[in-house]
Amino acid sequence: MDEKKYLSVGKILNFRGLRGEAKVGFTKGKNEQISSLKEVWVKGLKLNVETVRFHKQFALIKFKEINSIEELMEFKGENIYITREDMEKSLKEDEYLVSDLIGMNVFDDNDDLMGVVKTVGNNNGNDILCVVNEQMGKEILIPFAKELVPIVDLKKRRMTVKLIEGLVDNEI
Repeated sequence: MDEKKYLSVGKILNFRGLRGEAKVGFTKGKNEQISSLKEVWVKGLKLNVETVRFHKQFALIKFKEINSIEELMEFKGENIYITREDMEKSLKEDEYLVSDLIGMNVFDDNDDLMGVVKTVGNNNGNDILCVVNEQMGKEILIPFAKELVPIVDLKKRRMTVKLIEGLVDNEI
């Protein structure tokens, strides 16, 4: 799938029940996004979501086009995609797609370049930016919280980090 147009929101792990309900793994904390799904793409095919319910840490999704275990089995192990446009509509204020943050320039509140976002990790539900300064040969881990990262400008591809004591001392 074209990663610029489609984004993965989960993976079909198995089936549940005889009607071909899919057992789907997804990122922790994304229940609201999963429960609002209307249509998805799997293996390049558009599937319409009939129902979504949750059991333990999984989503159980019934697709209108799939009515048996046998029909679902061809999709087992496949990722579920939605359009980037649909994903962007579901984002709340101050929520961003990880793919939009990767490669973004990071400046401190003195407007000095700290580095570039290399990855975005997660630690107990908190997003962590890994900022790399190649010239200085170091990585800085920054909690991605509004208090520490008050400005994220997607158009200019830059964010501003509020320097606090100890923040740049957590180098790897």
